[in-house]
Amino acid sequence: MAIAKIGDVISFKREGKSIEGVVSGIRENSVMVQYGTSAKDEPLKTIVNHKNYKIKS
Repeated sequence: MAIAKIGDVISFKREGKSIEGVVSGIRENSVMVQYGTSAKDEPLKTIVNHKNYKIKS
């Protein structure tokens, strides 16, 4: 299993939907991902376990 690097685009699933985002941080068992902006132009971020994503580029 390859571990994403900062700046990589990954895809993951949340609530049955496939989402793409950019890795903004790396932890031992997971990555922090920015995947969009809210209505207030604040970044939407989440944590994804290394087992639960695929690297797009």
